[in-house]
Amino acid sequence: MSRAERRRERRTNPAKVRRAAADPRRTGLACKAAPGEHVPVVDRGRCEGKGDCVEVCPYNVFELRTIDVADYRALPWLARIKVRVHGMQTAYTPRADACLACGLCVAACPERAIRLAPVE
Repeated sequence: MSRAERRRERRTNPAKVRRAAADPRRTGLACKAAPGEHVPVVDRGRCEGKGDCVEVCPYNVFELRTIDVADYRALPWLARIKVRVHGMQTAYTPRADACLACGLCVAACPERAIRLAPVE
């Protein structure tokens, strides 16, 4: 097993993956899309930084970190308060080009803050 596979295995929560895979809200192409055809889009106004997307993504597309100042300032005032209450944490997709559109992140997100969008 390679180092990347071990790291991916540690980050993935098998119980959450099973729940997300069985969820009827799961969208996507069941991991059959080519990398880079779809990207996960995070609604920063809804994301509470719980990290379920990080735990279920088999391709390490997501990371949880402090919201960027520009993203924070772009939010409406009520969403800014929500972000502050939840520790200024939000999900980002630095490796969106690795997404295969399995839809596990969409189903796992309790706030429904993630959607899969085709790349145009």
